Amino acid sequence: MSDILNKILDVKVDEIAAAKKYRSLNSLRDEVERDKDARAAIRGFEASLRSTIAAGRAGVIAEVKKASPSKGVLRADFNPASIAADYATHGAACLSVLTDVQFFQGAPEYLQQARAACAIPALRKDFMIDPYQVYQARAWGADAILLIVAALDHGLMAEMEACAHELGMGVLVEVHDGIELDAALKLKTALLGINNRNLRTFETSLQTTLDLLPRIAPDKLVVTESGILAADDVKRMRDANVHAFLVGEAFMRAPSPGAELRRLFDH
Repeated sequence: MSDILNKILDVKVDEIAAAKKYRSLNSLRDEVERDKDARAAIRGFEASLRSTIAAGRAGVIAEVKKASPSKGVLRADFNPASIAADYATHGAACLSVLTDVQFFQGAPEYLQQARAACAIPALRKDFMIDPYQVYQARAWGADAILLIVAALDHGLMAEMEACAHELGMGVLVEVHDGIELDAALKLKTALLGINNRNLRTFETSLQTTLDLLPRIAPDKLVVTESGILAADDVKRMRDANVHAFLVGEAFMRAPSPGAELRRLFDH
């Protein structure tokens, strides 16, 4: 595990403890479970990806991301609602919205604003280490959550997956290597993200996705993450029968994130 990931997880522990003092898990869970209208309004994250791919297009999870620890501020003129609407107009299947405040300059409000500005599903992108965060995500309107294998042991990961599924949410599980893949394949979710960024060196290689593919059953929906910067990268993945992508940085630096999405994927 990288030093930056350890640092982020330490901060998450403190954040969650503070949140629980402000509002108990029981109170939050009761609110989420009582709100039948909100549950009925959940948008199908996996379904949106699969229907987009079935129509012959790449299933793009477009990221709403202001900054990162390694690159700093990616987009100074940051308006989550207009970015989300731009993505939806230009063919994104889903959104991924950063809610981590300290390291990515995200916010819960960004998730709410982005989702309200369009009709596509939204994933809460954060470092999820406690079921409390799953209920938070649902209370904020998220349709899906991310689970990072590098940050979780199997028991906790399975518990959080079950919690999300019970609430009607999708789960994208993210791996970086073969050992993490073995753990991810024990979960029930069909959504399997392969992050091409090495957690220790921060270098990216699309070969990571290609190397792990033979070990993944066809009923899983593989999402390749990080390092998709050019049309050739997209072609390389689609030629290998990988049709779902999570892309952020390449879009965030462009004048129109949505137009950049279309430019990258319309080939």
